[in-house]
Amino acid sequence: MTPEEYLEALHLALVECAAVESYAIIRQRAASDSGYLRVRIRLVNGDFLEAAEFFYSTPNGIKTIDYRHQWMDHSQAILRKRWDNAPHQPGTENAPHHIHDGDEAIILPGISMSIQQVLAEITRLLQM
Repeated sequence: MTPEEYLEALHLALVECAAVESYAIIRQRAASDSGYLRVRIRLVNGDFLEAAEFFYSTPNGIKTIDYRHQWMDHSQAILRKRWDNAPHQPGTENAPHHIHDGDEAIILPGISMSIQQVLAEITRLLQM
């Protein structure tokens, strides 16, 4: 899959996701071997998701390299979850992948998360 094809797949996932009410592309780019997407999403329950993913195309498919997906309540004042791989939690199992769960101070181990995986997790958590 090329980076352009992957971006098309992400756009389709946003359109088809039951948890997404609307979205706006903040920034996107595709090069021959990599790409980036940053999108702001309004969820059907009124919450917001700001998602950003930098990825590479490899012989085995697309690999997410850097990501930050922040789910906030409708007022954008309360953190629901943030999935990221910033290196500021080196002691966490599976570092640098981690989750801020409801509070900046509550850190859980995580795995690499693409935008599609986060949308699936939010859809599951919203019980849709």
